[in-house]
Amino acid sequence: MPKLLIAIGLILLAIGLLWMLGERLGLGRLPGDIVIEREGMRIYIPIATSIIISVALSLLLWLFNR
Repeated sequence: MPKLLIAIGLILLAIGLLWMLGERLGLGRLPGDIVIEREGMRIYIPIATSIIISVALSLLLWLFNR
């Protein structure tokens, strides 16, 4: 159980670091990403960013499985 918790923590850390790197590269503010801002509320729906990440991960997995 402790090894599983450490692994989950490291995975979450890696995702957070990749997310910060992605923001610096322009991911998260692409045309197609929906941001609704109202007083006291912000809703963010990253449609275009999700599609790009999905395509990139699919290509990587396809290359590794060949």
